[in-house]
Amino acid sequence: MGGHSHWSTIKRHKAGVDAKRGALFGKLIREITVAARGGADADANPALRLATAKAKEANMPADTIKRAIQRGTGELPGVAYEQFNLEGYGPGGTGMLIEIMTDNRNRTVSEIRNMLGKNHGTMAEAGAVAWQFQKKGLLVTEEQAVDEDQLLGLALDAGAEDVKQSGKCFEITTDVSAFEAVKTALQNARVATSVAEITYLPQSHIRLEEKPAEHMLKLMEILDDHDDVQKVHANFDIPDDVMEKVAASG
Repeated sequence: MGGHSHWSTIKRHKAGVDAKRGALFGKLIREITVAARGGADADANPALRLATAKAKEANMPADTIKRAIQRGTGELPGVAYEQFNLEGYGPGGTGMLIEIMTDNRNRTVSEIRNMLGKNHGTMAEAGAVAWQFQKKGLLVTEEQAVDEDQLLGLALDAGAEDVKQSGKCFEITTDVSAFEAVKTALQNARVATSVAEITYLPQSHIRLEEKPAEHMLKLMEILDDHDDVQKVHANFDIPDDVMEKVAASG
């Protein structure tokens, strides 16, 4: 992967990430619990519908999903999670937006600040980085899974904003309000997606060469492994040749 590859796409190509099922389930359970505060009916609650869909794709047991929803609605006792974003700068001056879900804000902020400081990054003031990102729907499908003209027609007719090729994938971006319609249109046409999420997309990118790229990917992994971090977004651009060198050295 290269160009303006998104971290969610890069992760799929990194060995062992999906093997960390326990950590993944923990994050998905938190996401479902918080989303369920808006109601237990997934048909009327888009956030819950998306969270439960991700959990099912990860093969989470139905009973686990049900209990997470019940904790969110108050039917079962559970931890009160707070949801907020932290902002920072990574190697090469890259902007970072970190989605947090925690039961202890002070502890989590301190731990994230420490992680950034030890890995070529710094914490930023609120608003210093967020303006560089836009909240969008993102769907990614493999190049061989669909004909480009068919994909363009399907996605744009359903309300997508853009369809572009990135490496061996097609990336479809949508307004948040159109995400569900585009996702449904692809599902109905049996077009498989490797990524389907509401995310923050950078409006511009910072190109990283070999050493900063290595530091950036290491920092992203360290943050991604933190239990209270739901997602990490950054505006780095790592060219294909540099990504191959970093992968070979890692």
